[in-house]
Amino acid sequence: MARPSRSAAKKPRLRALPGRPAQPPAVLPDAEATLAYARSVLEAEARAILGVTERLGDDFLRAVQLVRDCRGQVIVTGMGKAGHIGQKLSATLASTGIRSVYLHPAEAVHGDLGRVGRGDVILALSNSGSTEELIRLLPSFKRMETPVIALTGDAKSPLGRGADVVLDIGAIAEACPMGLVPTASTAALHAIGDALAMTVLRSRPFGTEDYALLHPGGKLGRSVQRVFELMRTGNANPLVRDTSPLSAVVGVMTKTPGRPGAACVVDKAGKLVGIFTDGDLRRRVEAGLTDFTVPVRELMGKNPRCVTPETLVLAAATQMRELRVDQLPVVDVEGRAVGLLDVQDLLAAKFV
Repeated sequence: MARPSRSAAKKPRLRALPGRPAQPPAVLPDAEATLAYARSVLEAEARAILGVTERLGDDFLRAVQLVRDCRGQVIVTGMGKAGHIGQKLSATLASTGIRSVYLHPAEAVHGDLGRVGRGDVILALSNSGSTEELIRLLPSFKRMETPVIALTGDAKSPLGRGADVVLDIGAIAEACPMGLVPTASTAALHAIGDALAMTVLRSRPFGTEDYALLHPGGKLGRSVQRVFELMRTGNANPLVRDTSPLSAVVGVMTKTPGRPGAACVVDKAGKLVGIFTDGDLRRRVEAGLTDFTVPVRELMGKNPRCVTPETLVLAAATQMRELRVDQLPVVDVEGRAVGLLDVQDLLAAKFV
């Protein structure tokens, strides 16, 4: 029997996949209704946070003590949205002097538990308290003798029962049209984490200088920076004796590394008695006064404004702007010239 040609063979029909029924286009609410709903979201989250305040008690005090007295690291862990909140909490603790790292629960069961050791404290975040990845870690934490503080919405959940301390935010209705998206509950977790971190901070000796040490960059670091961190010292500090001729002063200003536009004039004890600047030199030359053998003590600006090494750089920068000067001598408690603050250094450090 002859075989049918390829072109004559019956081809299977392609059947359309079932699709969703056509939906009518959504009707956008008016502006006032949109704003009213947005306000209701904020109000729901605010109520959730305020509701947690009534739940603080002995367990919160125990949690503060455990975190404050932690000899190792505070290990923060959580999955999903609670995990993101946990990462922020860990960063807040670290920024305030508490050694802390974030541990991803799914990675922990595959070896990252090696980050945990005796002396550590665990902060475990889960609104439901039933997150499988967290529950699997509890026996390991128990064997490692690391106390667990649970931040959860259900104290009777597996996480709540397995923890040493429970910070219970309670059952919270989400600020979501479906009642599903973590919103009000994560706001409450975030808030109680901040309350814990700030209460621990308040109970420890940790001041602005400690905070600055951990925040050397950006506006925050600059706000607490001291003059001694920027001033020119050693061979970069242009010092001349008050008996030096103008020619020697110009030579020092020219040869000093960084070419500062001034020289600090000192007496034989090294105490600051004046300052001579590029502007002073230009004005003399413009006036036709070209005698470079004149002692600088006859030409210098006397009783110059100065700062100490411990002065805030922001305060020194403000003083320079108000005085309209480009340099400020730096003196110690005995009046000795120990450095020079130059506007170029302020520009490089983004103070001006």
